Amino acid sequence: MTLASVIGQPRAIDSLQAALRGGVVHHAYLFAGPEGVGKELAAVGLAQALTCPEQPNVGCGTCASCVRIAKGLHPDVTWLMPDEERVSRGLAGRSDFTGTPSRDIRVEQIRGLQERLALHGLESRRKVALIVSAQRMNESAQNAFLKTLEEPPSDTTMILIASAMDRLLPTIRSRCSKVHFGPLPVDLVAQRVQQERKLDPPTAALAAVMAGGSLGRALRLDLEGLARRKEVITRYEALKPDDALAVLRFAEEYGSSREEAEQALALLSLWLRDVARAKVGAEGLANMDLAALAHEASVRTHEAELHRRHSLIERAQGAIGQRNGSPRLQLERMLLEMFMREVR
Repeated sequence: MTLASVIGQPRAIDSLQAALRGGVVHHAYLFAGPEGVGKELAAVGLAQALTCPEQPNVGCGTCASCVRIAKGLHPDVTWLMPDEERVSRGLAGRSDFTGTPSRDIRVEQIRGLQERLALHGLESRRKVALIVSAQRMNESAQNAFLKTLEEPPSDTTMILIASAMDRLLPTIRSRCSKVHFGPLPVDLVAQRVQQERKLDPPTAALAAVMAGGSLGRALRLDLEGLARRKEVITRYEALKPDDALAVLRFAEEYGSSREEAEQALALLSLWLRDVARAKVGAEGLANMDLAALAHEASVRTHEAELHRRHSLIERAQGAIGQRNGSPRLQLERMLLEMFMREVR
């Protein structure tokens, strides 16, 4: 993996390669964008380019230095991430922690990083720090890290990888060179998903659309949950303004876990897009087998109501994915605001 092999992000990669060629690499970068679109791969590629002895400022991807960076084993490239992320990646076990692994990056981790960066490089003149899920630094950690940004160690590049840039302090954002990563083209995601997960083309295309241009999310999608797509949509369309019990049952069933709720919300978000497209007579619905239901729903749902419902879904997604809200309670709140408002 090198910078040149990162797909679907030409503007971001071109800007980094230009900085390397011009010798104007910043001491701190903020790689911002949705999850699963290549931010971490680009961070690895940049670290390789900065330390590669074979192709300096480019990275060969094959020498011992580049290979160890990709594996997280290079002594001059420090990885930092929440403990929960380390467990999910198999880098640590739950038994390694006295309590529940933290979802935050804690101030103790930042202090440990500062100690590492204060040392001289062992193999490379430049040291690199990759901070994964940087938006999960808690307030104390962010304040501590700000001091490092204000007085950066010499010959050091820090790369913050964040999917929610607004959760970082403005003072941190202002001291980093920002590199924006957008959603990947849906066709590209569908092609990769079809190859790597051995899916038929329609299923791969649906997974790509549901993932919103995130290859990582598309590769992680629960295929069993995807198979329940029609059930989720038809039950949603059957909900009535005067039937609060049905609304609560829907939230209970599809809010049983964070993953289940996120999948249901992604399906409903895609479904509302189909209904909106049906309303204006557009073709290319993602749920082609439910085209008749989409047209039926488009007739009885005003355009402004579709926008309102989509906003409620986005709010629920943010509460569950970024603020650790209860999946069931967030679904209940969303659905009650969607349907019970009509009763009042």
